[in-house]
Amino acid sequence: MTNPTGTNSRAGRREWTALGVLMLPLLLVSMDVSVLYFAIPAISADLRPSGTQQLWIFDIYAFVLAGLLMTMGSLGDRIGRRRLLLIGATAFGAASLVAAYANSAETLIAARAVLGIGGATLMPSTMALIRTMFTDPAQRARAIGMWSGVMTAGIALGSVMSGVLVQYFWWGSVFLVNLPAMALLLLLGPFLLPESKNPEPGRFDRLSVPLSMAAVLPVVYGLKEIPSEGWHPQYVVSITVGLLFAALFVHRQRTSASPMISPALFRGRGFAPAVVLNLISSFGMMGSAFFTTQYLQSVLDKSAMEAALWALLPSVPIGMAAPMATALVQKGVGRAYVVTAGFAIGAAGYAMLSLAGTDSLWLVLAACGVLASGIVMVVSQMTDLAMGAAPAERAGAASSLLETGAEFGGALGMAVLGSIGTAVYRHDIPATAPAAARETLGGALAVAGRLPGRAGDALATAAREAFTSGMHAAAIAGAVLLGLAAVGAAVSLRGIHVRDAEAPEPEEALV
Repeated sequence: MTNPTGTNSRAGRREWTALGVLMLPLLLVSMDVSVLYFAIPAISADLRPSGTQQLWIFDIYAFVLAGLLMTMGSLGDRIGRRRLLLIGATAFGAASLVAAYANSAETLIAARAVLGIGGATLMPSTMALIRTMFTDPAQRARAIGMWSGVMTAGIALGSVMSGVLVQYFWWGSVFLVNLPAMALLLLLGPFLLPESKNPEPGRFDRLSVPLSMAAVLPVVYGLKEIPSEGWHPQYVVSITVGLLFAALFVHRQRTSASPMISPALFRGRGFAPAVVLNLISSFGMMGSAFFTTQYLQSVLDKSAMEAALWALLPSVPIGMAAPMATALVQKGVGRAYVVTAGFAIGAAGYAMLSLAGTDSLWLVLAACGVLASGIVMVVSQMTDLAMGAAPAERAGAASSLLETGAEFGGALGMAVLGSIGTAVYRHDIPATAPAAARETLGGALAVAGRLPGRAGDALATAAREAFTSGMHAAAIAGAVLLGLAAVGAAVSLRGIHVRDAEAPEPEEALV
């Protein structure tokens, strides 16, 4: 923790134990992104939601989470990160209980929305508290590497855990697993976690709250819908409206006496490149996931549970990537070289993906492992760089801005690469195929299942080949982008060393 002399003190057993406690809510928040993958059929059978309600059950969590990240990060800087974390944990636990025993689609949607609110408090608070507890750059880098690994693992584990729980219990169990972790956080957090906040936060800018949500939500909504629905005018208008509000939000931050996101953050050496490069890394990660999940299920004809279990294999090298990147930087390898290498490794993963055929399970899994390992190297280093460059009193706002950028990057990756793949698919699918088959691979397989004999097999084979061709095109585009990002990282991070980017600690401890 920060000491009164402004020097960096080394964290001890208490701080590392507190980090372990912080990992619990972080893991659950990331898991909740994918936890409904296998539970939704049982939920549909029990609650009978309409098509629109089912979409909202899926999406409301991510939308609310993305829309409130900046608000909650700034709020934590003002009222205290530990206090906000515990409030969020209480809301997350209560909403999990309501969701588990929801007796209507409307109740479940409302509970998922509150889960999103709780998640928006937990994510920036955990990172801000890490910034407070680990003031030694080397220790903070290791802690952030663990944070990055847990975030990545949670998304992969969420779908598998939901499949196991739904198979042996009822669908509500996917929400009840949140309760023990949140109870442990509420029990141990007040004793292990230090309270920290900005000693001079200024007035809370209420107008920035609706402006930030109006900027984030329409853009994320449009980008999420484009891969499956295409570039319809309503989604283009949604993105345009969001960008207009984003411009108003930026103007508000530049002119307000007490902004939600202080422009001074971007004057920290390395902060702006870290946010941009982290956004690109999220673009690469989520853009590939759009194809690989469908490839495992629809091209290789694996069940959802089989696909999720196979998808766990790439997690092995991913778990070693962040610690390896941190160790290299601490041994004197320039951060620019490590991040450049991470993007180059990610580009190599995309290149491997472009070589996959319609029966290339091991090649696709290897490509996923290589790609994700490179991306995690980048994420861990960019998170450490951004948090080190941000003053401790603005750690919550800095963390929320980094995470909001990642949400944008992920949505943009799915939209851009998904659109490329869809365009190639529709070009390569036979023109004589039914309209539903020309739209998506899932539609083609559904039509093929209703056709007799060889006609159905021929359509399914053609659709799988067309999808794989689309994946190739998207993978090439992804490889080019990450290659350019490698060059950008080498240039923008040149000369920025670990201690050079450190923001000066405040004169006295934050309490």
